[in-house]
Amino acid sequence: MQPLIDNARSFGQRPADFARLAEGQSPDVLFITCSDSRVVPALITGARPGELFELRTAGNIVPPYAPGRPSAEAATVEYAVEVLGVTDVVVCGHSHCGAIGALVRGDDLDAVPAVRDWLAHAAGAPGPADPADPACAEAVQQHVLAQLLRLRSYPCVQQRLASGRLRLRGWYYEVHTGAVREHRAAGDAFEAL
Repeated sequence: MQPLIDNARSFGQRPADFARLAEGQSPDVLFITCSDSRVVPALITGARPGELFELRTAGNIVPPYAPGRPSAEAATVEYAVEVLGVTDVVVCGHSHCGAIGALVRGDDLDAVPAVRDWLAHAAGAPGPADPADPACAEAVQQHVLAQLLRLRSYPCVQQRLASGRLRLRGWYYEVHTGAVREHRAAGDAFEAL
């Protein structure tokens, strides 16, 4: 923890570098990804402060849209689309995902009931999956596509898609190589960016 504290202390020593951020934000992208510490959106994309609006959830899960039952995730999506006017939403899954791995293996999660109940939002068990694949690549990629489908059920997303003012993108990040792949509808495959 100490190195993190030391960096935080020195981080604020350059106020001029951050003054423009006080004027507001206008990111073009909502980046939805896993809360896994190995997945760092700004590092992956090279984004500077103010360029990405992030939503991090265990397993990059987008819960079902539920009118009258607000959630932090729904509020974040709605704010990004309606207020900030993002033009792209990226759902980025990653290799070696503990959440998707647990679903693929059918792990007993009774000892962590909040995790178990959250993973129930995953839109069904991801598959197909090769149990010998520690990266769970196919399962994670199918999970990303399921979350993109979920996003389409959000009214603000539906409206922006219909008007052509929003694009949805599915990415897969390989923790072990740093490679990023994007889903291409034409071939229904994740290909190198």
